[in-house]
Amino acid sequence: MTRFRQAVRTLLRSEILDAAYQLVTDEGWAGLRVAPVARIAGCSRQTVYNEFGTNAKDAIGLALVEREAEHFLLGIQAQLDAHRASLEEAATAGVGFVLRRAVDNPLIRSVLTAARGGQDDELLAYLTTRPEPVFDTATTMLDAYAADAWPEVDAVSRSLAVETIVRLTVSHIVQPAADPEESARRIAVITTRIAYPGKA
Repeated sequence: MTRFRQAVRTLLRSEILDAAYQLVTDEGWAGLRVAPVARIAGCSRQTVYNEFGTNAKDAIGLALVEREAEHFLLGIQAQLDAHRASLEEAATAGVGFVLRRAVDNPLIRSVLTAARGGQDDELLAYLTTRPEPVFDTATTMLDAYAADAWPEVDAVSRSLAVETIVRLTVSHIVQPAADPEESARRIAVITTRIAYPGKA
């Protein structure tokens, strides 16, 4: 595939996902259908199927969550970089960023509202029970970052700490137990104690 054709395909995919994002945030996951996506994106239904396959709705849902996860991970990395001297401070900043952004994120808000109202929880599975893209991507990124930033943490403790912070953060997105700052502080304390068990 030529560079031009690849650029056109990337742009088309982005426009389709933008259209799907608009529909999901306006009407919920149940409102996502190929025909309206194609109309908003300015392409044919067949183009959408060509890009995302015969099971286009699920593929689009996965792609939407992957795209949001990438945005969140970029923000998390910036927070970690700014607090690299202390794992606990970095964890507090990173988790706080995620929890605050999740409250205002239209896609997450739409998914959680639909699930809590008993309307539809298919897309919620990408945040909770399916390992990809949230758990696998976040775990891989954070494990690599932690190994570089805090090499004194042994591999087993690091792995446990990373899994804990990812799962607890997602849990607090889905079912908040306190305000974002307090939740972030508590998750960071738990994570730090797992990473440094001798200092607990």
